[in-house]
Amino acid sequence: MHSLQFTAESSSNGMTERDFTVGGVPGVLWSPASPAAGRAPLVLMGHGGGNHKKHPAMSGRARLLVNDCGFHVAVLDAPGHGDRPRTAHDEAEIAELFRARAAGEPEGPIVVRYNDHLAQQAVPEYRAALDALKDLPEIGSDGPVGYWGLNMGTAIGVPFVAAEPRITAAVFGQHWPDVLAEKAGQITVPIEFDLQWDDEHISREEGLALFDAFASKEKSLHVNSGRHKELPRFEAHSAVRFLARHLGTAATVPA
Repeated sequence: MHSLQFTAESSSNGMTERDFTVGGVPGVLWSPASPAAGRAPLVLMGHGGGNHKKHPAMSGRARLLVNDCGFHVAVLDAPGHGDRPRTAHDEAEIAELFRARAAGEPEGPIVVRYNDHLAQQAVPEYRAALDALKDLPEIGSDGPVGYWGLNMGTAIGVPFVAAEPRITAAVFGQHWPDVLAEKAGQITVPIEFDLQWDDEHISREEGLALFDAFASKEKSLHVNSGRHKELPRFEAHSAVRFLARHLGTAATVPA
């Protein structure tokens, strides 16, 4: 069992940012700068492909969860991303993706294959990080935990949530069903799912198939017009309200 090692700390805009490693994997933990007495829920997030743990999408979502809900938020660098070195396999898959993109060929088969490879390594890393984070007194072993990840964050998050009974609720979206549908069928916690109706990479049928695969009795489908990278910013506020509702805190974000 790996312990959490904090390596840096800073505070701004009411939020404390602490870099850490667990089992050699780099991560970041955001918390309220002036935490309330007692423990607060934890949300684990997964970043998108080609990004990293402190990408503006991650820090922006964390700020909403920390400042509006008083939650703790943690993200790990995925294998081959951020502060982690790329392997020869990573380089080969990325080169193949760029080749297909330049040739106008479908990216889906490559992304699905590569993300599945990354998830096989990342899922046990996230479980180890959760073990270590639960040892922190401000989080605790019995508090609720949520997950939020789109794109590659969904590719990692679906098998992670399927394997992890401590997750209370999850936000997913924008990924193909190919290797995720079976794991989605093992998930029964409440789900919020984002889908872009005009996604140039993931067809409507594919997005709907993944949503339909979840076994959750409570699951909400959020569909917006627009292309893959045009997910409306207001969906982040919706995800915060969803997680606040299921983790036990009333969010103050706009309706």
